[in-house]
Amino acid sequence: MNDGPDTLKARLGALWRRQLIMPSLLVAICLALYGWIRSLHLDAIEQRSLNAPVIAHLLIQHVELTLAAAAMVVAVAVPLGVLLTRRIARPLTAPIVNVANVGQAVPSIGVLVLLAIVWGLGFWPAVCAFALYSTLPVLRNTMVGLSQIDPAIIEAGRGMGMSGPAVLTRIELPLAVPVMLAGIRTALVILVGTATLATFVGAGGLGQLIVTGNNLGRTPVLITGGVLSAVLALLVDWLAGMAELLLRPRGL
Repeated sequence: MNDGPDTLKARLGALWRRQLIMPSLLVAICLALYGWIRSLHLDAIEQRSLNAPVIAHLLIQHVELTLAAAAMVVAVAVPLGVLLTRRIARPLTAPIVNVANVGQAVPSIGVLVLLAIVWGLGFWPAVCAFALYSTLPVLRNTMVGLSQIDPAIIEAGRGMGMSGPAVLTRIELPLAVPVMLAGIRTALVILVGTATLATFVGAGGLGQLIVTGNNLGRTPVLITGGVLSAVLALLVDWLAGMAELLLRPRGL
């Protein structure tokens, strides 16, 4: 039996209400952290680290690192994943995937230090290191999303007179979008976590609070950096999940 319009509307409403649980929880965590910090008697060092301008600056740096690395990953991994699913490039699939596996297997701090030694300190070495570390999920999901499409659908498109590029852009990529978005979502969460290491190469980010709190024995600073990093990761995951819902092709 098909659901009526009212039943479908009620289900959609319940789905969107469930989606509001996570941001509400994150707001509650931030308010609880703020209330706890306000209740403490902070010394001069803690006051220099735990003030709105400093935290906002570090948060913006963290988001910039994450978005720049994510853009680099998508710009490289998605076209490469598409290329590796074409018949002409399939002999290159195993070597390139193995390189991506190595980038994922090596500890992120190792990749960061190696690039810092070769390239130097700063924003772009950190971005490239994080992009290299998080390429695999996007590359793999792009290839999986394209390879699982029913060949009969592709042949039907070709039978209608579509060219190869038209089949790719109008049939294959739209059908692969859900799987590709899942890979991008995974990469984003990885990037938020690894971006805390950017402080070791002078690129800033919320990791600076964690390192400062740990090195100077200031627990409030350490906890603030850790909590804000976790909140940001959960927020990015939620936003990516919302993008999956909104960008998923109709009927899937």
